Amino acid sequence: MATTIPKTSAVLTSLLRADFTTQWRNRRAVMLTLVVPVVILMSWKSFVATAGGPFVLSNSITIGLFASGLMGYSNTIARDRDKGIFQRLRVSPLPWWTIMASRLLVQLAMIMIITTIVFVIGNSFDGITLSPVAYLLTYFTAIVCGCVSLSLGQMIVGFIKNPETVNATTRLVYLALIMIGTFGEVSHEIEKMEKKTSQLGDMIYRAVELTPYGAVKTILSAGMEPTKWDTNTSTALLLTLVYIVVFTFFGIKWFKWNTK
Repeated sequence: MATTIPKTSAVLTSLLRADFTTQWRNRRAVMLTLVVPVVILMSWKSFVATAGGPFVLSNSITIGLFASGLMGYSNTIARDRDKGIFQRLRVSPLPWWTIMASRLLVQLAMIMIITTIVFVIGNSFDGITLSPVAYLLTYFTAIVCGCVSLSLGQMIVGFIKNPETVNATTRLVYLALIMIGTFGEVSHEIEKMEKKTSQLGDMIYRAVELTPYGAVKTILSAGMEPTKWDTNTSTALLLTLVYIVVFTFFGIKWFKWNTK
């Protein structure tokens, strides 16, 4: 009896349907992912008049992207691997890349949703509006920047096998990124508002710009104001690509389809 192997397009469609269904059933976790960026967006309303709308929007989206990549993607991969789902899919006649491509496409859709929600709330609550070109460019930069958080999550889930440890690690990394990023950004803006400059504050801000949070935030902010794209933004883009390549390399190298 001849074995009929389904087309790759049909396989990917089926996997996407299953993964989107799973994401919908876990919508409570999705809502929790959106809580922090929305809270930041609403609580930083006072910065809109001084630092500008792009400052508030870019920080909120950055926080949302890392929440999706770290606490969403990596924890889902760790849980499914521990349950043996990947092992069962691996022994089926499916191209291995479709398994991960489906998960990544779902997360990219989440990135678009997070960006859209931030835009909607930013407009309705904070009164922030951008030009049509800026909106379009921000969606593009959000996808590029989202790859940083996804690749970082892939590296963590590749290095750590235990799902509980993955959950704890991603939360710690996420908290560290938020604290470092928001502290550096807010303190820098306060110094600008008070027209005070300090060597230590400037050093901290420059150091934050070199972190994944800082690089992502810089690119998103420039996407919202294309005319302000400068050398620092180009450097942040290059740094972002380096992060993606490094995180992806180790994420693929260390990843195992099972916990054994």
